[in-house]
Amino acid sequence: MAKKAPNPIDKHVGARVRMRRMMIGMSQEKLGENLGITFQQIQKYEKGTNRIGASRLQQISIVLGVPVAFFFEGAPSTGPETDGLAEAQSPAYVADFLATADGLSLTRNFMRIPDAKVRRRIVDLVTAIAGETGE
Repeated sequence: MAKKAPNPIDKHVGARVRMRRMMIGMSQEKLGENLGITFQQIQKYEKGTNRIGASRLQQISIVLGVPVAFFFEGAPSTGPETDGLAEAQSPAYVADFLATADGLSLTRNFMRIPDAKVRRRIVDLVTAIAGETGE
């Protein structure tokens, strides 16, 4: 029997849990301790392998210091938009990158550069290295 792929929403919520946990420098083990579960369960949540129940998500939001809605920001759409005014979603690769240690470190340190012109020059440099023409 083929393994069922994780639901895109479960993967997104898990990635947001991972991103927030990494933002505050908390280990999977420490988060698990705070929730009374194993770090292996945290790994399964973060990969989207196991779905996070509502009460558990509420507990996670308290431990990580964010509202529950944080975990759904930028989530993939699961149906037609009702009002036609929904904000454009960030590409999935942005959330995926920000959920990595490198992405988080790069973003955190980039935002610590006080001079906007220097930040712009760094973006231009990275764009040139990547071989893109810019936006």
